[in-house]
Amino acid sequence: MVSVLIVNDQSLQRLGLRMLLTAEPDLTVVGEAVRGAEAVRLSTALRPDVVLMATPSPDTDGIEAIRRITRPVRLLPDVPDSARADWIPPRVLVLASTSREGHAHAALRAGAGGFLPHNASPDQLAAAIRIVAAGDAVITPGLTRALIDTVRQQRTPDPLEQHTGSDTFTGRERDVLLAVASGWSNAEIAARLSIAPTTVKSQKLLPFRS
Repeated sequence: MVSVLIVNDQSLQRLGLRMLLTAEPDLTVVGEAVRGAEAVRLSTALRPDVVLMATPSPDTDGIEAIRRITRPVRLLPDVPDSARADWIPPRVLVLASTSREGHAHAALRAGAGGFLPHNASPDQLAAAIRIVAAGDAVITPGLTRALIDTVRQQRTPDPLEQHTGSDTFTGRERDVLLAVASGWSNAEIAARLSIAPTTVKSQKLLPFRS
């Protein structure tokens, strides 16, 4: 059973999402939040598998919430010591009313595991939640081209350059991003780039599929 925390500032939309998700036999809604700060608090208290950020747009409040929800347990002061050993940060799936690449890029950079437009079908939304809960990532196909163009317009760093957490992709992230866009599986990417499959999944840029 995949547990979901819904984040949306419209009560009717939250109700609709709850009804949609609870109709799925393997999905359950464990809580609802109106704003980002509340989502951060509930994600720590309820420990959902997936936080569905169903917001009008991934604005500043939403982006900061994503960063805080997905950060490592060592940066979470409210987690009791007894829970730290098995703590797994919730995955975040953004369901936004805009599909502009700038919003998607910011959400993914903050740690989101997926980005879907608000007009995604119920089946697409349920499938995306399952994919994100499993540790993979998903992006609406319409944004893939725009994200690739963004990568290509950026400076190409030395492949040995260490990632500094800036807004520039590393050479390895760029290689993985383009490989995913070519339709390679995790195993194929790992073999062709001579990296571990876990490294492929850790990039969290596009819809990685095993």
